[in-house]
Amino acid sequence: MAKNKKMEPLEGEELVQKVKDLGDLSKEEKAKACGYCTFTKNGVERVNMMKFLNALIDAKGIELDITSNGNGRGGRTASYRISVQSNGNLLIGSAYTKQMNLQPGDEFEITLGRKHIQLKQVDAEEILEAS
Repeated sequence: MAKNKKMEPLEGEELVQKVKDLGDLSKEEKAKACGYCTFTKNGVERVNMMKFLNALIDAKGIELDITSNGNGRGGRTASYRISVQSNGNLLIGSAYTKQMNLQPGDEFEITLGRKHIQLKQVDAEEILEAS
């Protein structure tokens, strides 16, 4: 490929077939041959391995984000179970607070039952009246 010439990256079945045809070449060489490289202002070639590998995964139909929560970030998913920590605290993780769109400073009233805890969000108006 000529220097600074932009080749449109291959996708789908065309990408899969090209990778198969390239046989024993290295990953970087395959990525370049499939159009997954760019040139900097100084003419230095850069291979876009992540774009290449992601395109290959998509072309193969492999679903990695099965339970995507829509916020675009990885992390733990909510298990809806917690346990008492060694210091006696119960920690409700960020997976739950994000799901409920809670913000730092939101307040709750705690009601204890025999084997349950109920949280009732305190409205901003109630906080102002109590002050």
